[in-house]
Amino acid sequence: MAVRSRKAALRVFSYYTFPDWEKYFKSLVSPGNGEDVYTYVRNGIQVRYSFAYIPDLNEGKTIPTLYVQRCEVEFSPSVPLKSIPSLVPEFIPPTEQSAPTFRSNLWVLIFKGEPSREADFIVKEQGKRNLAWSLAYQLFAINGIPSVLSIDTPIDRLEITTQSLQIVRTQQRLTHESTLNPYSPEFQERLSPPSPPIKSVPQPHYDD
Repeated sequence: MAVRSRKAALRVFSYYTFPDWEKYFKSLVSPGNGEDVYTYVRNGIQVRYSFAYIPDLNEGKTIPTLYVQRCEVEFSPSVPLKSIPSLVPEFIPPTEQSAPTFRSNLWVLIFKGEPSREADFIVKEQGKRNLAWSLAYQLFAINGIPSVLSIDTPIDRLEITTQSLQIVRTQQRLTHESTLNPYSPEFQERLSPPSPPIKSVPQPHYDD
């Protein structure tokens, strides 16, 4: 439906119609910077997919094979964390309580499955061959993740990526707080946190 290119690491995009992309712009933008965008409406929610690619430059082809490096799924409006599997059929989160899960004030990061050596190809991290890389789901909230995470926490964007659990536990331990997998039965069976008490407005007292 459209192609968009990302400017460096910023979330600043340029959008192109597919005919314009084929006719002119694809010769100006590196294959690694182009993104395919697909938009659907599911249950009244706009669900927008975008795929970022990495080219295999070792093939020696004029048009190299592209491999998906990252998939982003954006929701408009935001949706509860519990609703994402029904809106994104490709998103099958782990249900084990022990699945490595971390949070910050803006996102929840969930690792799934065993590391794969095949993931090295799509990773650009320096020294990547000394680390193990796994499938990871990162769920972002523009307005922030509340101090008490729940299955009703509003989420604006899901990123399907490859990340290293070793890096998280060693280099990023100050920003990645370990938490319980929100898609595990143990998490969903927890009692909701009590609502904070409502403070009454002080009433003035007057002498007779």
